[in-house]
Amino acid sequence: MKTIKKLIFTAVVLSALSACSEVKTEFAIAIHGGAGTILKTKMTDEVEAEYKAKLQEARDAGYLILKNGGTSQEAVVAAIQIMEASPLFNSGVGAVYTYEGEHELDASVMDGSNRQAGAVAGVKTVKSPIELAVAVMEKSEHVMLSGKGAEAFAVSQGMIPVDNKMFDTERRLKSLKRAKAKMQVSKNWSESEDFRFGTVGAVALDKNGNLFAGTSTGGMTAKRWGRVGDSPIIGAGTFADNKSCAVSATGHGEFFIRYNVASDICARVEYQHKSIIEAGDEVIHGVLLPVGGTGGVIIMDRNGNIHMPFNTSGMYRASKSSNGEESVAIFK
Repeated sequence: MKTIKKLIFTAVVLSALSACSEVKTEFAIAIHGGAGTILKTKMTDEVEAEYKAKLQEARDAGYLILKNGGTSQEAVVAAIQIMEASPLFNSGVGAVYTYEGEHELDASVMDGSNRQAGAVAGVKTVKSPIELAVAVMEKSEHVMLSGKGAEAFAVSQGMIPVDNKMFDTERRLKSLKRAKAKMQVSKNWSESEDFRFGTVGAVALDKNGNLFAGTSTGGMTAKRWGRVGDSPIIGAGTFADNKSCAVSATGHGEFFIRYNVASDICARVEYQHKSIIEAGDEVIHGVLLPVGGTGGVIIMDRNGNIHMPFNTSGMYRASKSSNGEESVAIFK
């Protein structure tokens, strides 16, 4: 009798969970501003408030677009451009320095409705890399453009080149100097301080049921030889498909590339019928962490559910849904 009651109870719970999974949020957005060794003990209340205010500003800009009937693409780009223009994040104005003392920017976007995508890598004279990634998707026959070719394409699309020095910040210059000093004494210099992390990204679902994802970054402090991370690579740092989910990643890019993180999460959702919580946790904590891959992702499924797992001490993140749920957070 107890066994029968247990089976009935289990069936009722599973039925309830299934019903909940069918509830669809009309529209939603989630954003991130990078993951890494972000410790509350090393952040003043003023700085924490500044980060949260900028995250909220970016999130709300995208949310307002969705609320007014705009597309998920428009919402994602608007949110990311606010972060690209802020010195707080490693993207655009706040980008880290290369070993040579310049800034090389990467970005990518993907449309979940048709799996169209655009990406740029190693651009130095483009004010908004995410805008250029969209142009590659919409106005070219290619998926990824790099370096001077990408910059020439930007000019052909009416984008005015900027001086690379517009991305200079004293904070990032100090990070470069610390990184170079560590490189003189250690082969594992990037393991000892947060030189790898820092990316901005967004995922959104609009009223038409379309998912969209975008990611933009300045890459790794003191990177050399034209190093490119996961952010501009479709399937690694960015992925979107209306059949499963949308993902934007941040972390140690080499691991995210090798383990194809963004598309792996969505594949588990589509083919193994797992929730984004199950799929995201499996990849971030079960696949990446054991091999030394650190970072996090923001994930949104086709019903507007949001999950933002990370295996570092913190990840700048925010979200807002039409069902009334919203958040802005930094630490675990």
